[in-house]
Amino acid sequence: MTQTESRVPLAVKLAYTAFMAVLVPVYGHYYGPTNFLYFCDIALIVTLIAIWSENALLISMCCVGILLPQTFWVTDFLVNAAGISLTGMTDYMFDASHSLFLRLLSLFHGWLPFLLIYLVWKTGYHRHALHSWTGLSWVVLPICFFLMPPPTAQPGLTPVNINYVWGFSDHAAQAWVPPYVWFAGLLIGLPLLVFAPTHLVLARVMPEAG
Repeated sequence: MTQTESRVPLAVKLAYTAFMAVLVPVYGHYYGPTNFLYFCDIALIVTLIAIWSENALLISMCCVGILLPQTFWVTDFLVNAAGISLTGMTDYMFDASHSLFLRLLSLFHGWLPFLLIYLVWKTGYHRHALHSWTGLSWVVLPICFFLMPPPTAQPGLTPVNINYVWGFSDHAAQAWVPPYVWFAGLLIGLPLLVFAPTHLVLARVMPEAG
């Protein structure tokens, strides 16, 4: 694709790439490679690839996968900023034992959804995004549940409870239902209640990918 045919401005591509050039090595050093199993971090990396190739399927997948969860993250963050811990999901953002620099980097949760909406608008929405992201989630979630650390009282910087497969808190597993019921609920509930509604809205309001 030549520069004159490019649908995404070069400045956007360069700015995003510069941010990722900082985030990836910093996150890798402090959190370790397992941190990149979080859906939001997967979306960051996939978007880096997609923004240069302007791959509508990859961009659409990320938007389907994280638009609603990141909106929920922002809501939890704002409520937490008001002094109320809603779910425990964003408690780490207000933990002074965590590096301020790391917490500032984590603010990407707030702007990434808007960037993805913009990119989908520019490249078009790909109708296969729902099935593709659902398939990806069904690979990642079992890895997080069976192979990665569960919540612990003092996790430090070690990624635990990745993608909330044990509940919303990194310090203790949810106690509402048995762990396997919660996990099965994620496998079924995320595609039905999170990914599919996002897909339907995007398919309706965004131009279709050519």
